[in-house]
Amino acid sequence: MEKSRALLRELGFLDREAYDLPDSDKRFPDGAQYRVEIPSVEGPESLKAVFQEADRYGITIHRVSQGSGIMLLTDEEITEMVNLCASRGVELSLFVGPRGTWDISAQPLTPAGKAIALRHEGVDQLVYAMEDLQRANRLGVRGALVADEGLLLLTGEMKKRSMLDPGFVVKVSVQMMAANPVSIKLMQDLGADTYNVPTGLTLPKLASARQAIDIPLDVYVEAPDGLGGFIRHYEIPELIRILSPIYIKFGLRNHPDVYPSGSHLEPVNISLSRERVRRAYLGLELLKRYAPELKTSELGAAGLGVPIPQDSTTIYSGEQALVDN
Repeated sequence: MEKSRALLRELGFLDREAYDLPDSDKRFPDGAQYRVEIPSVEGPESLKAVFQEADRYGITIHRVSQGSGIMLLTDEEITEMVNLCASRGVELSLFVGPRGTWDISAQPLTPAGKAIALRHEGVDQLVYAMEDLQRANRLGVRGALVADEGLLLLTGEMKKRSMLDPGFVVKVSVQMMAANPVSIKLMQDLGADTYNVPTGLTLPKLASARQAIDIPLDVYVEAPDGLGGFIRHYEIPELIRILSPIYIKFGLRNHPDVYPSGSHLEPVNISLSRERVRRAYLGLELLKRYAPELKTSELGAAGLGVPIPQDSTTIYSGEQALVDN
């Protein structure tokens, strides 16, 4: 195995897992080690519930993300979410809408074809996804989830050409599933601003990935059933220590599938959102108990893709950046 290990070393990677779990000395721009994310916030009412519960429990939520897709939200709904997040300095990250599972192909619905589920089949789906991103950005959104390598590369080109805000945060979805340091480094090189690791990686495997990349890692400390249903609350201090900068992400085990969402599922979504925040409170209380010295960010900190309401934003459309005076 020595030649294989030597090649990894030559390319700047570890040649064995990081079983020693070294401290990460990497940080967010403000010097913080961790931030908190609540996923599956599927519309304005769910978002209001998240903020109400965060205030009730006295915890800080830095990022909220959504899964059904930009295309399934109205302009008014996106604008309301933009305004709510902007008022608190919270990042809003919306999923790109077009995807394999929303399209007419049966392949993403088959046991062997699930790997293609969140990727874009053909050129037209890439164009639709690029349009989705631009629409959200025009409405003030400054962050989105992608799960396709081609689209990830294109987001970087779109930023260069002022088709997207240069500060737009591209968050790679957990469903990309790159699971080793070389693959995750490839995501960073393609333009990922943060990367959501697969949910079942051990601490040494995660520590090995951190040694290879600099961007924040998004880590489910409670994963939905479809992603394993793991509840890793007691590992939160170690995850932060070895993976900083990290978004600790509170999904929810044992809940119904609500994708794609809408008003027909709104009461369920609101209830699920409230419980995710309660789970975050439980995890953060444990963190406070065992590792109170670990540092988190203030709201609105550098590096957060906080949305900018339309009446005060630089709106990016095509080749022209239009500055609202």
